[in-house]
Order: sequence, then C-alpha cells, then structure tokens
Amino acid sequence: MNNTSHSKSPMTRGGHVAAIAVLGLPLIGGHVAQFAIGLTDTVMLGWYGVEALAAVTLASTYFFVLFLFGAGFGFAVMPMVAAAAGAGEDRQIRRCTRMGLWLSLAYCVMVMPLLLYAGPILDMLGQEPVISQMAADYLRVAGWGIFPALLVMVLKSYLAALERTQIVLWVTLGAAVMNAAVNYALIFGNWGAPELGVRGAAIASFSTQVVSFVAIIIYALKVLPEHELLKNFQRPDWEMLRKVFRLGVPIGLTTLSEVSLFAASAVMMGWLGTVALAAHGIAVSLAGLTFMVHLGLSNAATIRSGNAYGRRDRDHMARGGKVVTVMSLLMSVIATVFFLAMPEAMMSAFMDGSDPHKPEILAIGVGLMAMAALFQLGDGVQAIALGLLRGVQDTAVPMVIGVFSYWGVGMSASYLLGFVFGYGGVGVWMGLVLGLSCAAVLLMLRFWGVVIGRVGEGAGSRNM
Repeated sequence: MNNTSHSKSPMTRGGHVAAIAVLGLPLIGGHVAQFAIGLTDTVMLGWYGVEALAAVTLASTYFFVLFLFGAGFGFAVMPMVAAAAGAGEDRQIRRCTRMGLWLSLAYCVMVMPLLLYAGPILDMLGQEPVISQMAADYLRVAGWGIFPALLVMVLKSYLAALERTQIVLWVTLGAAVMNAAVNYALIFGNWGAPELGVRGAAIASFSTQVVSFVAIIIYALKVLPEHELLKNFQRPDWEMLRKVFRLGVPIGLTTLSEVSLFAASAVMMGWLGTVALAAHGIAVSLAGLTFMVHLGLSNAATIRSGNAYGRRDRDHMARGGKVVTVMSLLMSVIATVFFLAMPEAMMSAFMDGSDPHKPEILAIGVGLMAMAALFQLGDGVQAIALGLLRGVQDTAVPMVIGVFSYWGVGMSASYLLGFVFGYGGVGVWMGLVLGLSCAAVLLMLRFWGVVIGRVGEGAGSRNM
C-alpha cells in the first residue's frame, strides 16, 4: 500500500473494495487454510469414531483458548509494524517483531504445564472420563505445537503488515495439505503407517506447525534481510517489550473472552453427552469456517485503518470502514442461506454414513446450524469492529466490552437457556447468538461514536 496515495484525493468506494480485496483475499485464504487443519482433524476423526471426534473437539477447544490468548502479542505486532513501515522505520519493525517473538516464547513456557497435564482439569469440568483421557492424550503431543504456532502468528502478522500476504497464504496452504496427508496416514494406518487414531492426529498437528514455522522464518530472513530479525536476538529491548505487552495483553484478553465463550459452550455440550458434543463439534467447525472470511477482512481493516490513522485521514478511514463492513455483511447473508438450506448435507460430510449415531447427531445438529445462521451477522460485525479499533491501537475499552458481552451476556445466557430453562443444546447456542450480537453493537458504537471522531483531532494513539 502506498502510504501517501490517499492524502491528495479521496478513494472511491470501488477503490476501497479493490484495495481491501487485494489485501484481504490472501489473508482470508490463509485463515481458511489454517482452519482447514483443524477441520481436517474433525472430518477424519468423525470418520474414525464418535468418541475420537468428541475428544478432539474438547482438546482443540482447550488448546485454542490458550493459543489465542498468547496470539495477542502476534496481533499487536500487525498495527505496530504497519505504522513503522509507513514511517520508513526499519529499526522499529525489527524491534516490535522481535519482542513479539520474545513474549510469545515466554508465554508458551508458562502454559505448557496446562497442556501436558490437562486430564485432571478436563475431569473437573465434568467431562466423561473416557473422553477426558483421550483429549489429554491428544494434548500431550499436540500441545507442544503451541511454540511454533505462536511464533508463526507473530511472523504472519509481521509479513501481513508489510502487505506480503501471498507468502502467508502459500505457507498455510502447504501446511493444510501436509496435515491432511499425515492425518490420513496416522489416524487410519494408511500407506504402511501404524493406526494411531487420536494420537496420530496430534502428531500430524504438531509436525505441521513445525514445518510452517521453518518455512516462514526462512522466507522472512531471505527476502527481508534488511530487518535482521534474528541478529542479536538474545538482547532484550525492554522499552519495546513493554509497548508490545501493553497492546497485546488487552487483545489477548479480548480474544480469550470470545474463544472461552465457545470453549464454555463445548463444556456445556459435553454435559449433555458424547453425541451432543460431537454435533457441536461439527456445527462449530462449519460456523468457524465462515468466520475465517470475516477474520481475513478484519485483518485487512486493521492494516488499512492503521494506515489512515497514521495520516489522521478520518474520511478515508470512515469510507473504508463502511466498505469492509458491507463486505462482511454480504458474506454473512451467503453463509446464512447455506446453513438454513442444507444443514444435514453439510453435517453429513463429517461423518461415516454407517455410523449408528449419525441420526442422533443430525437431529441435534440441525437445530445448532439454525442458531449458527442466526449469529453469522453478529459474529462478522464484531470481528470487523475489532479490526478497525486495533488499527488505531484502541484495545483497552474493546477488552472491557468483550468481557462483558462474551462472558456477562453470552456465557450466562448459554447456561440459563440451556439448563435452567431446559432448551438443551439449542439454548446453549442461543447464548452464543446473544453474546456475539451484544459485542457487535457495542464495538461498532465504540468505533463510529467515539474513535472515528478523534481521528484528525490530534489525539495520540497511546491515549485512545
């Protein structure tokens, strides 16, 4: 992106659509490919057995709660690198990226015990003992993947902020293909490999994360040698570390509050039984796939709003914000049509046709898919609002909004509707709809009612 190209004449709506598409499509593709790694696990384990599917649904939810909180440091790097690149400050790019890597490594060390000894924690959450044990076995192997996964998150943010989104896409696509191949070999014992079931999926996940990290760090060092990311890597930069930490922790907590809403819903579905949890796993995977589109658009919104914010170009930011929001809304409408029109066909792709539990899973899943259709709108809008706010480095108030919406509204409503009022799985998902919708409204009010008015008035980003 030319950082001065919009300062002389306003960009048309069509220009915004084109710019967002060029920047966002590879990011969307990268997120979809990343999501395909977990989706492949879900599909193949669904073919392998209902218990295996339920266990990995539980384990993956647990892993991603920890992963996405730590990813806050990676997300913080994106607007900081974009701002530094706009100012031509290569040293600042190196400093914030390096300290993002430092903080990610430190976080991984802190949370590894929670991954290695997850069994007792899952038992305390009221899960069936067999499912808890299988999930714990998965995490003892796959949990080590948090190290390469979070380092990759920082490097992807660094590259995306420099608008090198194609490499992010290709590395992630390669990882998805590799994960599918290793899954096929190790889960089922194909191509002469041992049949390892859940453990095979864990090995595939870990090995894929390692290969992704190796590929992306080699690219960064060879193509962008001027940034010297690993030169004197061992030297601390306490000033920049504090800046990345202050920006990253609220982002991580906001993400954690959203993801933990879905984690809590998985736990609650587990209370309803293995079949209900398996249906939840399929429905949430399909909903998550559509969310990757919104997440890619959200990343594009972060980069472009950050660029406009650096120039104090309120009109450009407002016009771009409206365009990216409409693009997200259109995708929500398309997803809603599919979820309501063909839920059984979509869910059947995740199951062996001869599975005796298939009719029960579909009976529960159709209701969950209807709820997933309802929260498409709120889920997309809140993601876009967060992206716009992060671009202007406004993270503290969105964190409070997120905690209130996802936990105070969503989690409470899920429990009350699902168990107190007796709506079961559909009630749990009604809570998701309410929490995401509340976040969407409040975050958009924050951006359009408060933040957009400050742009161009000289308010420093650190004070927002």
